[in-house]
Amino acid sequence: MGKNLHHHHQHQSKSNNSCTKFIFVLFFCLLGLACIVDLFWASSSSFSSSYLRFASNWVSQKPRIFVSQQQHNVDDKIGKKKRILSATFADLPAPDLAWEQMPSAPVPRLDGSAIQINNLFYVLSGYGTLDHVHSHVDVFNFTDNTWCAKFDTPKDMANSHLGVASDGRYIYVVSGQYGPQCRAPTSRTYVLDTQTREWQSLPPLPAPRYAPATQLWKGRLHVMGGSKENRHTPGLEHWSIAVKGGKALEKEWRTEIPIPRGGPHRACVATNDRLFLIGGQEGDFMAKPGSPIFKCSRRHEVVYGDVYMLDAEMKKWEVLPPLPKPNSHIECSWVAVNNSIIITGGTTEKHPETKRMILVGEVFQFHLDSLTWSVIGKLPYRVKTTLAGFWDGYLYFTSGQRDRGPDNPQPKKVIGEMWRTKLNI
Repeated sequence: MGKNLHHHHQHQSKSNNSCTKFIFVLFFCLLGLACIVDLFWASSSSFSSSYLRFASNWVSQKPRIFVSQQQHNVDDKIGKKKRILSATFADLPAPDLAWEQMPSAPVPRLDGSAIQINNLFYVLSGYGTLDHVHSHVDVFNFTDNTWCAKFDTPKDMANSHLGVASDGRYIYVVSGQYGPQCRAPTSRTYVLDTQTREWQSLPPLPAPRYAPATQLWKGRLHVMGGSKENRHTPGLEHWSIAVKGGKALEKEWRTEIPIPRGGPHRACVATNDRLFLIGGQEGDFMAKPGSPIFKCSRRHEVVYGDVYMLDAEMKKWEVLPPLPKPNSHIECSWVAVNNSIIITGGTTEKHPETKRMILVGEVFQFHLDSLTWSVIGKLPYRVKTTLAGFWDGYLYFTSGQRDRGPDNPQPKKVIGEMWRTKLNI
């Protein structure tokens, strides 16, 4: 029993010592944990503050993301480009004009042509889509603002990129592209009697041309430039043929002084006994090699704002002040009004970084007395290959290909819309 009692006290003493040690160890563990938590909290607070500062810097310099040095440089370069050059950099300051929408053309048109004779506006051919071209004429009456007639063009006449001119009754149609997509041009030439709506053929051009500058001047039908058979190489040739009453007075075209700079899609205006060439481009889309449908494939093009005037003796081209910016696709986008030439829309040089086509949304005026340019207003949107007319103080335009929106000047929808605005010039 004594042994048992002694053993009990000895066991109890050992148990008490174990508890004391456990408590002592637990105390120091808790104390250490508290120190660690305190240290972590302090570090966490400092980390959070540092992270917020870093995150703030990252947001303000978003192009500089956590990437390799190479990607860092690329993103930083892109960021700088976006800050330097916007998509709409080519837009020029211009006053707003009060545009009124009129009845749309019966069909949308791109690269169509137009001639105004008094109150009637003849709109010819053009693309509906790249795979569909028109083979008819729609007629708009400015007097009652209605599309009043439609009739077919000759079966073998070109469908787009025509050269057109008129003497007030007859409409001369020269060369152009036959068929959809990017097919080659034709050399065929026709004349329309607008009173009888009958077509007759004229001697063909010496060589096919695509979107040549065409005008009646001094009793002769002049055809200049355009693109050659491959649609891309600029032509410099200048031919003319004497015409009267819808008939050719000569059997062959005569070679005239070449133009200073070749290419298609330019305005050609005869007024005040002078002949003007305005804007244009060198190069254009070509048919993709081997394509059975002559599918369009883009090539390098240079749009320019050059303006030239041929003297009355037809011996010398004079260089005049250029357009406010390079401009092309304006063959029928002009009207001659009050001793000036008005031009609506077009295309300018492609974006230097994205290489995208940029449409023009301004209205330009060329003053024939001072031979100077001004920007007189904005169109409802940017648009190329407009067909322009003028009646009773109103500037009209219809058709073409418009932009993708106010902040995107790239071409998108082919349209048939017609608009007008009152001009005080």
